[in-house]
Formats: sequence, C-alpha cells, structure tokens
Amino acid sequence: MNDQKSGMMFTHVIPLFCESVRLKVSKREVHLSTPAILALADGSIFHGTAIGAEGHALGEVAFSTAMSGYQELLTDPASAGQLLALTYPHIGNSGINPQDGESDRIQAAGLIIRDLPLTASNWRSTCSLQAFLLDAGTVGIADIDTRRLVRILREKGTQHGCIMAGADASEEKALERVRGFAGAQDQDQTATVTTRTSYNWNEAPWQLASNSHPQVPTEQLPWKVVVYDFGVSRSLLRDLVAKGCQLSVVPADTPAAEVLAQKPHGVVLSSGPGNAAACTGAIETVKALLDAGVPLFGVGLGHQLLALASGAQLKRLSVSRIGVNQPVKDLANGHALISSQHHSYVVDAASLPASLQLTHTSLLDDSVQGIAVNGKPAIGFQGIPHVSNEPNTSSAFYDRFGELMQQAHKA
Repeated sequence: MNDQKSGMMFTHVIPLFCESVRLKVSKREVHLSTPAILALADGSIFHGTAIGAEGHALGEVAFSTAMSGYQELLTDPASAGQLLALTYPHIGNSGINPQDGESDRIQAAGLIIRDLPLTASNWRSTCSLQAFLLDAGTVGIADIDTRRLVRILREKGTQHGCIMAGADASEEKALERVRGFAGAQDQDQTATVTTRTSYNWNEAPWQLASNSHPQVPTEQLPWKVVVYDFGVSRSLLRDLVAKGCQLSVVPADTPAAEVLAQKPHGVVLSSGPGNAAACTGAIETVKALLDAGVPLFGVGLGHQLLALASGAQLKRLSVSRIGVNQPVKDLANGHALISSQHHSYVVDAASLPASLQLTHTSLLDDSVQGIAVNGKPAIGFQGIPHVSNEPNTSSAFYDRFGELMQQAHKA
C-alpha cells in the first residue's frame, strides 16, 4: 500500500461506533473526581474514583495479568458476572474501536483498574474507555492499589465484590450489598449470553489493509460447521472461518436432533461463563452429539461440557485464570504451546473416565487443558485457541478439528 492510499484509508475511516457515546458525553459532565468504593466479602475496602456509570455492581472479582486487550475482556461473554480487575497499571491508552469487541456489548459486571489515562491514542480508536463504560451503564473504579487486591485474592481465593460509585457511596452500604450477594456459581449462566435466534457467520479475522473483517464467500469455505453459542466470542468464529468453516451459530438450548438434521461436517461447543456443571440441558445435548458420532470440538466451557458428558467432573480454581501467554504442554510430543485462558473451573484429572484421554496439561499447575474422547471424533481445549502461523501455538487445535472432519468425511 502506498502512502497516498494509506493516508486516505486512515482519513476516511468513518467513526460511527461510539458516536452516540460522544453525544451523550458532550451533554453531561464527566467528573473523574466522583468517589467510588470497592468492597470484598472478607471486609476489605478500597477507595477510588468512579470511571463509569454511577450506581453499584456485584459479581465475582477476577483479575487478568494481560498488558492489553481490555476491550476484548470487557466484551467477552465469558466475563459475564465478573468484576474484572486488570493488573497492568494503565488501562485505556488506546481507546475503543468497533472491530475488536468479542460481542456487541460490555458483558462484565464492572471494571477495576489502577489508572485511567486522560488521553487515548490510536488511529483505530473511535471513543474513550470512559465513554464506552458510560454508554453501557457499566460501573467502574480506578485509583486503587490493584497489587493489594490481587494479593488478597491469591491468598484467600476468589471473592464476591461490590463496586459503588457516586456521592452516596459508603463502606457500610457496599459491605451490606456484597455480603448479601449469593452469586451465580450454581446457575446456568449461558442463558444470559447466548443468541436468541440462529444466524450464519462468514466474517474472517481483521486485516490491516482494509481495517475490517472481510466477508468470505461461502464457496470458499468447504466445511459446514454448527457452533453452539454458550457465550461464543467473535474471535473464535472468525478463526473458524479462517480455517475454512462456513458457520451456523445456534442458541445454547438447541436440540441435538435439530443440529444433526443440518448434516454438518462438525460441531463446535463454544466457550462461555460460569459453571458448566450447572448447564444440565447442554450436557444432555453433548451426550446426544457424541452418540451420533459427529466431529466435536469443545472450547473453554464447551471443553468442560464435553468432559462432563463423558463422565468426568469439574473442580473450582482458588482464583480464576484469566490471561495470555499461558504455557500448555502437549503430552504427545512434550512440546509447549502458548495459549490464552479465561475460566474459573477445570476438569478434575482424578475423575477422568477410561473413555477420556488426557492430551494437554497446564505447565503452571498441571490442570487439564486438553482431552480426546476415545473411539469418538471429539476433542476439547480449556484455553482460547487463536489462529497463528507460528509453531507450537493453540492454532493446532483448529487443525486437529479439521483432521477429524476430514477423516469423518472420507469414512
């Protein structure tokens, strides 16, 4: 691309996204001096500054050690019900843009950060993080000691929290709310994030030249794949398209018979929020898909559903694992691959039945990261796979799924 075309592209990027945010923010004063309080269930109190909407938010406090990706984390359906604490000190530097969201809205219950930069600078940015939070009505808090917060969570385990923002915020009110909060760990949270109707998807990963996600013609996508939306991320859909899959995305409660009637080459069980053991209907659906012998690929929550449908059990982590550059060991060759993670539960290795083969483990805590169902074309990965041309990356799981579809197609 020559300089003239490059300049034209950057100049003519139409900032439609967040235009409503700009209008709303211009009509109201945004005070970065509004007080906010974060209270934990153990009684810990943090005083800070409100960076989003006024009001209160309740949820599980979960932290991420990633240096970037705050927009993706906020909009990832796997973040539903979480108060996200980001450990990197400066969050918001590059603003918000219309292409990087993992869904069409903020899914996290609230945001906790150390510092909100006054200026967002990036050629793709169309609004600030502050405006994004305000437009979504999301409560957030800044100017707290996130190092202290993470130490508390690591020592005491995951806790419920309450963020209160506004002039009437008080320690007493915040503590009363959080101590009366039961949480949703025993509930099927997929119902709150799944699509209501089925839809087709052929959008590929972002390309720099066009600053867009190109649409791939159906005739260039040889594999017909159905994706169960338990809280699917857009990056998963785009990566599947990049691997040659024409996608039909269906609601979480879609009967297996309805999916099998489409005669897909394969089925993907998407990631999502919460405790997979509470998704009793989905577990029965996966059992039916296994019995039918259709190639299956479970990701995140979908990986856990595959394990549960095969007779395994889950266990809760002391703290949620959210982050990037997480090392995973491939037991077949001893190689390490790099992955992203976003989960609070893992498959209990001690509960694996004879029907399941352990294929990958975490190099951080030896937890189950990959499984294969013996005698069935079905695999699962706890992490978040990403398409990459680099060796030893989680892109290998897409390739393995493609091999399973190819083998089933030849049979």
